[in-house]
Amino acid sequence: MADLRMWLAGARPRTLPAAIVPVIVGSGVAFGYGKFSLWRAALALLVALALQVGVNFANDYSDGIRGTDRARIGPVRLVGSGVAEPRQVLAAAAGCFALACAAGLALAAVTAWWLVLVGAAAVAAAWFYTGGSRPYGYRGLGEVSVFVFFGLAAVAGTAYVQMQSLTWLPWAAAAAIGMLACALLVINNLRDIPSDRASGKRTLAVVLGDRRTRVLYTGCVLVPFAVVVALAPVRPLSLLALAALPLAFAPVRQVRAGASGRSLIAALGQTGRLELAYGILLTLGLAVKL
Repeated sequence: MADLRMWLAGARPRTLPAAIVPVIVGSGVAFGYGKFSLWRAALALLVALALQVGVNFANDYSDGIRGTDRARIGPVRLVGSGVAEPRQVLAAAAGCFALACAAGLALAAVTAWWLVLVGAAAVAAAWFYTGGSRPYGYRGLGEVSVFVFFGLAAVAGTAYVQMQSLTWLPWAAAAAIGMLACALLVINNLRDIPSDRASGKRTLAVVLGDRRTRVLYTGCVLVPFAVVVALAPVRPLSLLALAALPLAFAPVRQVRAGASGRSLIAALGQTGRLELAYGILLTLGLAVKL
C-alpha cells in the first residue's frame, strides 16, 4: 500500500508552481498599489495550493477507475498503479477541496460574497476535468480551464481580495501566468499522447497531434516574455522577468528536438522552475513603481 513518499508523489509536487506563482504575482500587483495584505495573500495561497493538490488527487481517482493510467509513463498514480484504494484517493481530493472552500469562504466574508461563486466554479472545474460522465479534460478543454483558473482567476482574484478593485494590470499579468500554467499541462499531455490515445482520452495534445503540440508548448513558454515587454511602459521593472528567459532554452530545445516519454519528465520539472522564476521576477517588477 502507498506510503507517505508515494502520497507525496501522488500530489504531483512539480505542478505546485502553477498554484504558487499566480498568488505571488497578484500580491505583487497589490503591493505596487500600496494595498498588500499578508494574511489575505496567505489565505489565497492556501486556496490555490489546496485546489491544485485536490485536482491532482481527483484526476488520479477519476483516471484510475477508468483505467486511463494503467500504461502511463511518469510519476506514480496511486489508483492506476494499485498502491492506494480509490476511496482513499477520493477522500484526499475531497479533503483538499474542503480546505480550499474554508479558506475561500474566509476571504469572501471580508471581501465580497460573489467570490463564493468563483470558488464553486473552480472546485467544479477541478472535479469535472476528469470526473463525471463527460469530463471536459477528455475533450481537449483542459488548457482553457487552466488558463482561466490558474491564470486569470488566480492572479486577478488574489489582487482583488487585497485591493478590492481591479485595473487592467493584473489581467495582463494573469494572461502571462496562465500561458505558463498551460505549458505545464501541454508538456504533460504531450508525454501522454500514446497512452491517452489508446484509452480514448482526447486531450488537446491528442487532438492537435505531436508536432502541433510541440509548437503550442513553445508558444505558451515564450509569449509571456512578450507580455512583460508590453508592460514595461507602465511597470519598467517588469522587464526583470526577461532574466528567466535562459531557463526556457533547455525545455524548449528538448521539446522541439522531439523528446518523448520519460525524457519529457525532466522538461516538465524545468518548465515548473521557469514559471516559478518568471513569477518571482515579475512580482518584483510589478511591486516596485518607478
